Amino acid sequence: MTPPQTLVLPEDGGWRVRVVPNLYPAVERQEVVVHSPAHMRSIAELGDDQLALVAEAWQRRRRSAPSGYLHALINEGREAGSSLPHSHSQLAWLPSGPPPEPRREGETVAEGDGLIAWCPHVSRLPYECAIAPFDRDPDGLRSVLLGAGLGLAAELVRRLHALEGAVPLNLWLHNHESGWRIVLLPRLSVLAGLELGAGVYVNTLAPEEAALRLREAGAT
Repeated sequence: MTPPQTLVLPEDGGWRVRVVPNLYPAVERQEVVVHSPAHMRSIAELGDDQLALVAEAWQRRRRSAPSGYLHALINEGREAGSSLPHSHSQLAWLPSGPPPEPRREGETVAEGDGLIAWCPHVSRLPYECAIAPFDRDPDGLRSVLLGAGLGLAAELVRRLHALEGAVPLNLWLHNHESGWRIVLLPRLSVLAGLELGAGVYVNTLAPEEAALRLREAGAT
């Protein structure tokens, strides 16, 4: 029921992660990464080994087409743009990359395995989080820490679910020469004219409080 696969992992035996062309691409080249043969609704349900395979799929597809900027993203929930309930990510090849994210300043939520997660001081929406290596690394699609980064993102989503339920969310890999990061943006607020038209975001939850709640959710 899908186009022919472009990658399957592992390559022998039953598949655990599968990549296929997007049936309805928004850009010239776009692929879908199916995260599991089991019906999982969120990356929060995936274990670290499975997320490591997802990271490997992103990296291998990048090596297969090295030109342009590969934007790797996850949408969960219809309000966040997802049309499928099954956990998956998308790979979109763009002519150029995005501008840098704001500097790494904020309230720490968790750290370990060479990574740190924090709620930025300039959070756009409640519970916005970012994950990055301690040491500068310009390319997440070459980094040995990408799988661990997705694992930490899944842990933050589990904590978010404990606090707010299965909220819609967007997640993406931001690759920049200043350093890569994974951005997690829960969609607990509706984007209106001020946000969309002027780029002014009204965040009703202070990042300090968001980080505190996420830390406490991880301690229970």
